[in-house]
Amino acid sequence: MSLKTRILNRIKELWKHKIFRYALILHSFYFFLSIVLFFLFFKEKNDFIIFYNVGDIFLNDIENLYNQTNYLWDFRYFPLSALFFIPYSILSFESAFVIFNIFNVLLNVLICVILYKIILLVRNKDHENDDKRVILYVCIYLMGLPHILNYIYGQINLYITLFILVSLYIFLKYEELKWQLIGSLILGLGIIIKPTAFFLIPFLIILKFDLENKKIKFDFSMTLIRLIGVILPVLLNFILFFIYPPLWKGFLDTNFTGNNPVALNFSFSITKLITNFCYFYNIPFNQLYILVGVVCIVGGLGFITFMIRRFEEDSIIYGFAFGITIMLLAYYDSWDHHLLNLTPILIIIIFNLPRHSEITNSIKPSLFFFSFFDLIFIGIWYLIYPLFPYNFEGTFFLLIVFYAVFKCCLKNKRYQLVED
Repeated sequence: MSLKTRILNRIKELWKHKIFRYALILHSFYFFLSIVLFFLFFKEKNDFIIFYNVGDIFLNDIENLYNQTNYLWDFRYFPLSALFFIPYSILSFESAFVIFNIFNVLLNVLICVILYKIILLVRNKDHENDDKRVILYVCIYLMGLPHILNYIYGQINLYITLFILVSLYIFLKYEELKWQLIGSLILGLGIIIKPTAFFLIPFLIILKFDLENKKIKFDFSMTLIRLIGVILPVLLNFILFFIYPPLWKGFLDTNFTGNNPVALNFSFSITKLITNFCYFYNIPFNQLYILVGVVCIVGGLGFITFMIRRFEEDSIIYGFAFGITIMLLAYYDSWDHHLLNLTPILIIIIFNLPRHSEITNSIKPSLFFFSFFDLIFIGIWYLIYPLFPYNFEGTFFLLIVFYAVFKCCLKNKRYQLVED
């Protein structure tokens, strides 16, 4: 049977599921709505304008890559990420936006396929043997409202989600060092495009403290391979920083020490809630100190918890969950569309844990809030921010996720079941 025939047969099988038909129709609506809204309202006010300009500036005026007067909003990614946008800068802006979002739709197809494969690979043995429930949760991902903003803004989160999931699949399926290197290289490429996955790096370290038996497990060779793979693509940016020193200063100012991180906005990170509070009440503060403090507390707690985890099988899933959650809680700007990096990991955890796990019952509310309700609270923030500039609802559910993963690491996840 040819590949084309297998794909068509699989689509026919999926079409029999009502939830799949709903998800496909709804997601198609998100895509076409984004195109209509772009041409009606957002042609001159979206994130894709930045990416579109970056490609041209990289080719013709690279030293001004971080001169933020060139952009509607700040360009804050690594300089090599601009290479990705060069092909779009050759086209007209309108054509580039439409083509970019068509690729986003294709990326979502690939993400769903990889997500499905990972779930089948790590699914706990007490789950149903058929894939009906797996399809349900993959469709929940497709129906998530964060896709709307991701399409409307012309954002690149789906590329990061794909890189994260492909690297995770490789880490879970293959133990050979060459595959570990490939998986980490893929993750490193994702960090170049957008540093959302940066805090995943510490969780690639294969280090475990067995507190009960007072033993330390450390796989030096695999850890070294993973770290080399993920850091190598990132280090390539420092060649440009060395050749063009203004890039380094611009990168630091934009992301950590400049004025932009101070601005009042609806980010749901802990860091932004603190800076919003200080900004609102005219309390002097240093945004970098706040960022470092939150990273040390939240990141340190997450990494220590991961090191003393009581299980080893599939532990990388929980490391990835920690890494993405820490980034969303700690960095200045955590938006609704960034949740597309986290929700697939939450779905994987739901299937990796026992069917009726107590911890699963903590994760599900966060998954549904992120997928269907967080966008509503962004709208509410715009209505009330002159009086109450805190978008804390997403923060609350991120903390629930953090606590659930924390709790899972301190217990043997295979045996934490609720009573029927």
